[in-house]
Amino acid sequence: MEAIAKLKMIRISPRKVRLVADSIRNKKIANAIAVLQNQDKRSSEPVLKLLNSAVANAVNNNGMEADRLFVKTIFVNEGPTLKRFRPRAHGRAYEILKRTSHITIVVSDEN
Repeated sequence: MEAIAKLKMIRISPRKVRLVADSIRNKKIANAIAVLQNQDKRSSEPVLKLLNSAVANAVNNNGMEADRLFVKTIFVNEGPTLKRFRPRAHGRAYEILKRTSHITIVVSDEN
């Protein structure tokens, strides 16, 4: 059985979130939480909260046991990009792209 949790429109670049997501893929929940708590990345805190939400969905909605769960899949998609402009020399303007991410975590019990 599976449980899903999604986080949309987080204002961190998908490339940076994927570094954290790759570190917990296919791990047991206890190991994944330990990895996220000890990682020195800005995106590890939202991913940890999302993982805890997925575990809560599994336990409360589907009646699964929390100690048997593992991260089946985690993927990060690109959300809409906010476009901002920065003044430069000689009256020019450079575009700054502020990227957003959509994160999806699927947890499953071991079979």
